[in-house]
Amino acid sequence: MAVCARLCGVGPARGCRRRGAAREQRGGSGGAADSEPDTDPEEAGGGGGGGGVAAEEDEERIEGGRPAPQLAEAGPAARAPLSLLELPPELLVQIFGSLPGTDLPSLARVCTTFRRILRTDTIWRRRCREEYGVCENLRKLEITGVSCRDVYAKRINPRVKSGRFMKILPDYEHMEYRDVYTCLLHRYRHILGLWQPDIGPYGGLLNVVVDGLFIIGWMYLPPHDPHVDDPMRFKPLFRIHLMERKCATVECMYGHKGPHNGHIQIVKKDEFSTKCNQTDHHRMSGGRQEEFRTWLREEWGRTLEDIFHEHMQELILMKFIYTSQYDNCLTYRRIYLPPSSPDDLIKPGLFKGTYGSHGLEIVMLSFHGRKAKGTKITGDPNIPAGQQTVEIDLAHPLQLPDIENLRDFSELSRIVLEVQEQVRREEQEEEQQQEEEDRSQQAASQPTVQPLGGEGAKGEETPAGAEGASQDKASASQPFLLPMGVISRNEDYPRTCRICFYGTGLIAGHGFTSPERTPGVFVLFDDDRFGFIWLELKSFSLYSRIKVSFQNAEAPSREAFDEMLKNIQSLAT
Repeated sequence: MAVCARLCGVGPARGCRRRGAAREQRGGSGGAADSEPDTDPEEAGGGGGGGGVAAEEDEERIEGGRPAPQLAEAGPAARAPLSLLELPPELLVQIFGSLPGTDLPSLARVCTTFRRILRTDTIWRRRCREEYGVCENLRKLEITGVSCRDVYAKRINPRVKSGRFMKILPDYEHMEYRDVYTCLLHRYRHILGLWQPDIGPYGGLLNVVVDGLFIIGWMYLPPHDPHVDDPMRFKPLFRIHLMERKCATVECMYGHKGPHNGHIQIVKKDEFSTKCNQTDHHRMSGGRQEEFRTWLREEWGRTLEDIFHEHMQELILMKFIYTSQYDNCLTYRRIYLPPSSPDDLIKPGLFKGTYGSHGLEIVMLSFHGRKAKGTKITGDPNIPAGQQTVEIDLAHPLQLPDIENLRDFSELSRIVLEVQEQVRREEQEEEQQQEEEDRSQQAASQPTVQPLGGEGAKGEETPAGAEGASQDKASASQPFLLPMGVISRNEDYPRTCRICFYGTGLIAGHGFTSPERTPGVFVLFDDDRFGFIWLELKSFSLYSRIKVSFQNAEAPSREAFDEMLKNIQSLAT
């Protein structure tokens, strides 16, 4: 690539004294052989290296290529190329392949030679691999006995035999990576990432990824209640791929009859919608009863006869009726994973937690200074998705009583209510102090900024100091046991904890009526599990981290993440 450092032009439209002198020299000598550019021995070696790389890339044919010039002997006439057009095609393929795919169309408009070289599939294969992680080889899919797409088809829908499924698979033999990049990956790049569907109070978690030569929308579901430590379940809702060149096909994967015709519309930034054009594929021969029994086995891992609690049966039936009416015609809004900081108590992220008769739900834990917030990604008719289910005050750690007194619920309640009263007094004092500062600023013609800044600095030191003390205390574990009378869906909770904090939990009636925040206890067990004791409900929720590596889910900034939280909460309200 040292040759590139000596370039002085992009094409014949741009000139310089060196090129003009060289052109006059060639014109003076004459001869057809002088029309070909000369190269250095170094470049000849570089061109050969470029050809070797191209051979490793399945011997892709270079469009618009011309044989590299041969040097007669090194002499005064030997010189470095003065334009990209004088470089060997193999080297141009390597240079163009290192550019972002979005810049290649502009490069193709420079000249006819560039446009021909950009038809080389090696360039687009590299962009597909580096930008979207596509590792499949289109030229070898038809050669292997059992290709990756056959395994993938069986993994998506194991009931469909390979022979039947092959009829609706794309014809990759006549497809090029340029088509995959331009018509599939680049066109639908805006829908990659994490999304929350608008399904009333229930919400959801959708992850759109590039999987092989498909773009797949995977809906992630919590494990069956109450096994909170089990891995997440997932199922495909839609997929996008190329059935033929320059034509992307959207297929709905909902139901049990295999893929069928669907549609995706990008409404605006950070929002898109899906529509199924063949909803009859969602119906089952046994009618709604069979559909409900099948849904119940997938959603809860049991039959209705196994659920003895009448209220729980009503909640399950209500969810089935509400969610099934959408028929996979949904609107999705983008969500981000919370940004992390070295000062965070634990790594923020997504957790699955127990919520009584509502089953397991997905909660996003994020840190905001001396506060930690748990926001629902999936919800229920009482507390819908998008609402802040718990808030932890990291400036007020709790010292639990010894293990014998911990069994007494009244003792724990007394400790929590004392801290609640302390927090209330501190908030009142802060409000009074703020009012006094506002009045003093209004009375003074030139308010003094320095004392206020000093007080603010001191006010920030206290929470930071409390948080630092909390970090020290979190290193040592202490025994933990739920008080008598506290109900837990999962009795297999940890018996030791690191530290506890005062917090509040959001409770409400059916339909999110009369919401209020009530005191509770945040219990940190380890880096991947925490719990919350709801004092008023005498209930305990256990949360376990979702250990899935989601791609394209990082927030571009802290402000963007905070704005996202406000948006999903306003929509839930």
